[in-house]
Amino acid sequence: MKDKLFDELKESLGEVLDHAQGKITLKSKDVVMPDPPRPVTAKEVVRIRRKVGASQAVFAKMLNVARDTEISWEQGRRTPSGAALRLLRIAESHPEHLLQH
Repeated sequence: MKDKLFDELKESLGEVLDHAQGKITLKSKDVVMPDPPRPVTAKEVVRIRRKVGASQAVFAKMLNVARDTEISWEQGRRTPSGAALRLLRIAESHPEHLLQH
């Protein structure tokens, strides 16, 4: 029981410190989250890659995915999801961001 209370107190103090330092957390602010990205078709993956001006291997490295994964997206055998899908949508609207260090 004491350990649980101590852990809760410790977590609360961490949140107070985060708030004092101006960190945005879901507990301290109403953060407006973007809508989930809409799915990407195989043709869209090809179009986005060409917009970036990269080969399949280079585009895969830019997205930090395996080359075979990128190829399977373009062939429609697999569908990007999660972080990869969000990154593809960013690449679509701001391809220059993939080239920044």
